[in-house]
Amino acid sequence: MNPGRNLLAKDEAERATSVQYVKNCITMVKELDGYEMTIVPGTVGKIEPDATPEEEWGWAVQSLKECYEHGKKEGVKIAIEPINRFETYFISRAAQALALAEAVADDCGVCLDAFHINMEEADPYESIRSTKGRLVDFHVADTNRFACGQGHWDWLKVVGTLKSIGYDGALTVEFVAPIDRTPANPYPDAIETDPVDITPEQKKFIEEHGSSLLSEEFYSWQVETCAKTLLPLIS
Repeated sequence: MNPGRNLLAKDEAERATSVQYVKNCITMVKELDGYEMTIVPGTVGKIEPDATPEEEWGWAVQSLKECYEHGKKEGVKIAIEPINRFETYFISRAAQALALAEAVADDCGVCLDAFHINMEEADPYESIRSTKGRLVDFHVADTNRFACGQGHWDWLKVVGTLKSIGYDGALTVEFVAPIDRTPANPYPDAIETDPVDITPEQKKFIEEHGSSLLSEEFYSWQVETCAKTLLPLIS
């Protein structure tokens, strides 16, 4: 959710346009033959609340119920994703995402992200186990947000934990490679110097996450690193 989109906004009109945006995304997923979509309920980067916890919870549940019903009609399952406390104040742990999903519908899903649960969970493996039966998607990046294998996640244990709860969904590669803007940069060719088809808003969003537009070579290397790390573990 970029600025101006927030399913728990105090402003009713902003909530309504945010719900419609999510519905449009769900329809797009269906048109692309997809069957699931993850949702971060609040504005990414917004870390201050606008109302009481009870009010915001009620608005979030109401908004997500509308999104859920549209997803059900379109054959697209929604999954609530917790992200770290420096990017949202609302849903940052698996237990919170589960509570929200349960308030929305019996079969509303959740999505976990390896980067975020490493930051927020006292026991990230237990947080994975807690989502048994509701886990729809699992995002993968290492502890430093580089490709899998470049941080200190124990990927054998991560995959083993996912298998232990019967998860057979996607491992969605979602690294956001940090860009070193100092002479100590180990990857001087990481940044794309001649970007195309990128809006200022998209560029700003990526850079606010500490990354940048990546060169084709660097991006491909990151994807290959993820594949080399994970494929032997899931085959």
